[in-house]
Amino acid sequence: MKIAVVGIGVAGGYLLSRLKNEHEVVGFERSTQETHDSICAWGTTKGPMQDFAKKCNLDFNDYVIHDGKNMYVDMNSEKFNIKLSGLCTYDKIGLIKDMSSGCKIYYNTTPKLEDLESEFDLIIDATGFYRTYLPKPARDFYLPTYQYKVEYEDQVPFDDFYLKPFPSITGYFWYFPLGKKLAHIGAGDKNRKHVEVTDAFFKKYGGKIIKTVGRPIRLATPDMCEPFYHGKVVGVGESIGTVYPLLGEGIIPSMTCADIFMENLHDKERYRKQVLEKFAIYPKVLAFVRNKMDSKFGMMRHFADLISIYRYMKKNEKRFGMEIRISDMMKVARA
Repeated sequence: MKIAVVGIGVAGGYLLSRLKNEHEVVGFERSTQETHDSICAWGTTKGPMQDFAKKCNLDFNDYVIHDGKNMYVDMNSEKFNIKLSGLCTYDKIGLIKDMSSGCKIYYNTTPKLEDLESEFDLIIDATGFYRTYLPKPARDFYLPTYQYKVEYEDQVPFDDFYLKPFPSITGYFWYFPLGKKLAHIGAGDKNRKHVEVTDAFFKKYGGKIIKTVGRPIRLATPDMCEPFYHGKVVGVGESIGTVYPLLGEGIIPSMTCADIFMENLHDKERYRKQVLEKFAIYPKVLAFVRNKMDSKFGMMRHFADLISIYRYMKKNEKRFGMEIRISDMMKVARA
C-alpha cells in the first residue's frame, strides 16, 4: 500500500519504521525540521522502550540521557520518595529521527485531506491533540501544558525526578533531568496556574532557557475519542486518547497502540475493539482524576476504583518504571 503518516512524533516515527519495508510510506510533519520537538518531558521506561526500539533495529540504551533512581514527590503537607526502576529520560527527537530514517518526510506542512485521499491508500492520523483528519470527539478533555528546557551553569535544583502536584490534583509541575546541566521544567493544570508555577520555579533556581514549548495534552480516553477511523483515515496514539490520565504519560501507550494497529492493518474494526480492550482501565483512571479535580472524590464512595487502579499499576510496575505502593496512592487520594 501507499501510506501517509501525518504527525512524526513517537507513534508516527515508530510506524514509519515498522511500515517502510513492506509498504511505500511518506511522512508529513507540521513543524519545521529545525523546530521539531514535543511538550513531553522525554520521560519513559527502559524495558518497554527496548522492545519497541528492537523492532526498529535500534538499541534504546543508545538514547538514554538520565537513568532515574528516585522520584521526589512534593505535596506540601506530604513529601515522599518513590523508588524508580527503569524510569529515564531519553533523546526523544533523536530516536524519532532514527526510526524514520530512510523515509521521505515533508516538514512544515499539513496537507489537505482531499489531497491525501487522492494519492494514498491509507492515511494515519498521528497528529496527537490536533486530531487533524478525524472528526472531533464529542466528549474531549484536555489540560494546557507549558515547558522550558533549561541549562544550569553550576548546581542543578535536583539530582533526579521531581513532581509537585497542584491542589486537588488538578495537574502537576515536573522537573526531569537531562544530564548534568540540562532539565525539562514545566507543568499542566486544569486551573491554568501552570505557566505561573513554572516561571516561579525558574525564577527561584535560575538557569538559561534554551527552548519553550506549550500545547494542550489530551486526557480523554479511547472510549471518548471515537471514531478511530473514518474513510481512509485511521487514528493512532494521542489522537485517539492513549495518554495515561493519572500521569499524563503517552509515549509507551501510543507505541503500544501503534503495535495494535500493525497487527490489524487490514481490519479497522478489529483494531478499534483491541484498542478499547487494551486501554479498558483508562476510563476508570480518568474518572478518579476528574473527581479529584472537581473535589468530588470520596474515599468510601470511590475506594473500589482506587484499589482497581492500584492493582493495575502494581501489576505493571516494570511498565511504569517505579515502585507502586498503596500508601502513596492513598496520599494522592487524600490530597
